[in-house]
Amino acid sequence: MIVSHKHKFIFLKTMKTAGTSIEAALSQICGPDDIITPFSPENDGYRTGRNPQNYRLNHSLVPKRPLLRRLLRRPERYYHTSVGYYEHMPAWRLRSYLGDDIWNSYFKFAFERNPWDRQVSYYYYKTRSKETRPSFNAFMRNRKKAFIENFSLYTLEGKIAVDFLGRYENLSEDFQTALLGIGITTPIELPKANISTNRDKHYVYQSYYDTDLKELIENWYASEIGVLNYKFDTLLD
Repeated sequence: MIVSHKHKFIFLKTMKTAGTSIEAALSQICGPDDIITPFSPENDGYRTGRNPQNYRLNHSLVPKRPLLRRLLRRPERYYHTSVGYYEHMPAWRLRSYLGDDIWNSYFKFAFERNPWDRQVSYYYYKTRSKETRPSFNAFMRNRKKAFIENFSLYTLEGKIAVDFLGRYENLSEDFQTALLGIGITTPIELPKANISTNRDKHYVYQSYYDTDLKELIENWYASEIGVLNYKFDTLLD
């Protein structure tokens, strides 16, 4: 997640939509007062601009650290809410921290991805450390682990809260469109970061689904599908 006071934009980072690559690219144009949240330490090498900065916040609305972690003096996780600003931060919390003046006046953008494709990518990401990877079908039986909460990150009360919602399927072009919205006319290259591994090089997401799983995704992510008119059989409508 990035809040740039220099260029007056807010990037809300969703999951499995090349958010780390976008954040790494945007860090090149950020100034010293901008907010850049940490992401997974394994991806820090992809940054070519500024490192995480200004993300700690002393505010009455910031949740307190869990008592046990404080007593044990455990360090903060990079995604922990108690630091203030954090990686996958929802629009409602970000607006409450920044205030309406900044929220309403800055250019806000995020990215979304075909939910059927995104779910398979998430499956590989979440099972990457397993010696024996469970089947996709088995993984999907546990909604608590398998469900990706993206829609609430870029919406407020069920309505799109960003000025531009790009598509992962049109990533390069839509990223440049977002830059134009910021006022940046010089193209910025996106690095490849946080890519799910161990997928077949001829990966086709449709092959992971039977009828029941296909319908499960339709039910889980009806909001995203409705907003961007995604279809199971096509990446981009």
